[in-house]
Amino acid sequence: MILVTGATGFVGSALVAQLTTDNAAVRAAIRREGKSASQGVDFVRVGDLVPETDWSESLNSVDSVVHLAARVHVMHDKAADPLAEFRRVNVDGTLNLARQAAFAGVRRFVFVSSVKVNGESTLLGHPFSADDEPEPQDSYGISKHEAELGLRELALSSGMEVVIIRPPLVYGPGVKANFASMIRWLFKGIPLPLGAVHNKRSFVALDNLVDLIVTCLEHPAAANQTFLVSDGEDLSTTELLQRMGKALGKPARLIPVPVGVMEAAAKLIGKGDVAQRLFGSLQVDSSKARDLLGWTPVVSVDEALHKTAEAFLASHKK
Repeated sequence: MILVTGATGFVGSALVAQLTTDNAAVRAAIRREGKSASQGVDFVRVGDLVPETDWSESLNSVDSVVHLAARVHVMHDKAADPLAEFRRVNVDGTLNLARQAAFAGVRRFVFVSSVKVNGESTLLGHPFSADDEPEPQDSYGISKHEAELGLRELALSSGMEVVIIRPPLVYGPGVKANFASMIRWLFKGIPLPLGAVHNKRSFVALDNLVDLIVTCLEHPAAANQTFLVSDGEDLSTTELLQRMGKALGKPARLIPVPVGVMEAAAKLIGKGDVAQRLFGSLQVDSSKARDLLGWTPVVSVDEALHKTAEAFLASHKK
């Protein structure tokens, strides 16, 4: 039996679907009522991911856990002390689950962390690797790093195998947030001043991330390892817009404004963080997964962008 937390989220729902396709026994932990056992999935309500959560019912007969639930990174956090709140959920809530899992005899605990543990940006052509010294810079990244440290200590003391996966931005059918906004801009044919951006950023298609998670559930060599994951092809912001536009059948209308001008303008209006994501580089080296596990992406960037576009277009017609 595999327990999946965050099972109704963007990644979790795709993972559950894949596991059931593979005929795995799946238990899906959810926050609220509204789901019932179907298609081989046992839905169990556990409430919020907090230090006090009782996971005993959820962990009964469970061999492996995939932990996706988290307090996610938000642009305008309204918490009085954001770091304390991230720690309460992502560190204390995660370690509470992991300790109960180890006590229940769970063999392997797969923790989906974030590339933000490594940092926010890379020099062009110098990607992050799984074994780099972590340099998290925001509350979310710090909380994920601290959870990783606690899980590694628990693995040593309990014998439960821990696998850590750090994805960059994940995209695919149903993607939300900034990636979804980009799709809407392209679909509407809005001219964008992003025709001369020569950065490089790594992304990971939903199908590729799910496939690596499934691989890490069983592969003997994954035990107590940390992996970075990507599609294996890094894109500039300009290239991403051009290829997403092609997938939509809506050629991107890009104006080649110098990056320096846009960066200066962004800083003036307090949008330096947005500028970093649009113009800065963030590359990851996922070769460790390839070398140690024999893993390779199951879909290409263009295949994944096409699937993402198809889902958007289908929902737009409704």
